[in-house]
Amino acid sequence: MAFGNPDFDLFQLPEEHEALREAIRDLSEKAIAPYAKEVDEKARFPEEAREALVASGFNAIHVPEQFDGQGADSVAACIVIEEVARVDVSASLIPAVNKLGTMGLILAGSDELKAQVLPSIASGEAMASYALSEREAGSDAAAMKTRARKEGDSWVLNGSKCWITNGGQSTWYTVMAVTDPDKGANGISAFMVHKDDEGFVVGPLEHKLGIKGSPTAELYFENCTIPADRIIGEEGTGFKTALATLDHTRPTIGAQAVGVAQGALDQAIAYVKDRKQFGKTISQFQGVEFMIADMAMKVEAARLMVYTAAARAERGEKNLGFISSASKCLASDVAMEVTTDAVQLFGGAGYTTDFPVERMMRDAKITQIYEGTNQIQRMVMARALLR
Repeated sequence: MAFGNPDFDLFQLPEEHEALREAIRDLSEKAIAPYAKEVDEKARFPEEAREALVASGFNAIHVPEQFDGQGADSVAACIVIEEVARVDVSASLIPAVNKLGTMGLILAGSDELKAQVLPSIASGEAMASYALSEREAGSDAAAMKTRARKEGDSWVLNGSKCWITNGGQSTWYTVMAVTDPDKGANGISAFMVHKDDEGFVVGPLEHKLGIKGSPTAELYFENCTIPADRIIGEEGTGFKTALATLDHTRPTIGAQAVGVAQGALDQAIAYVKDRKQFGKTISQFQGVEFMIADMAMKVEAARLMVYTAAARAERGEKNLGFISSASKCLASDVAMEVTTDAVQLFGGAGYTTDFPVERMMRDAKITQIYEGTNQIQRMVMARALLR
């Protein structure tokens, strides 16, 4: 057996993925970054980002080709999210949540329901969101109270959901509801709800520390009536679909975290090479050199784990729980460390809104919380190892 084939570059991304990175980075810097500060300060939806992403086809590249999408692989989707998050985390939630809001449908829905929903997501005519959490059912999602009952050719939903990313902006919502209270997690089903469905109401928006450009809303279902064929998969399989969705989408949160960490690192490198103290740039002080080196090392490690998790999901490997949770957990912890260090390297200037690193630090925090807190990720990893 021979090893060391010089034509084989281990862990090197294909040329098309590198070309994708160049394209989305150029778009992000020209069409998204200039508005990031204003989007944050005014807590407004990044319309410029949505228009740019839709015009370039980067708003939902994961949608399969048979439903008018590009059918891009999971690593490519992560690259798009990463590069947008490098300049604006709020804007990166457009492609990220489009995937989250449709992944259950892609994994378990009927072709007829996919054809009803996915082409509009791919074209940018619509966006999708994911509705799992409730006020008393966050980490313990199986304790949800939202109910769905069958009435003739319809399902009728009652209850509420909270922490819904891009709530009010999306057209379609993947909603988990209890259809048989006696079966626990096996009595939960998944549905596609349209914003115009009777009895569907978008509630108030949250006022947040970060990702202020991405609305986070409550949703209310008041005898919300939808056609019977809008159920995703079989009745009672919704919680399994929800968990399978997260196995595929937690790496995208990792990608978002890698992106904001890379953005903060890039800003810090430029600043320390320019800022002078004691007659020389602060980049020449060993303490600063070590901080920059550690930041870059952590970002590279997180990126590799995220891409590995995405590639394994793309291959359809089973038992994704550990690597999916590990990639999200590591990358988001790194994002918080790196953005905090970036603020430190900027000194007093880093604590002002004149520079983007304070926004990046605030935005990074949510990556340790949503799609499962990092404490929950560690529980998932431990159970995968010890079961």
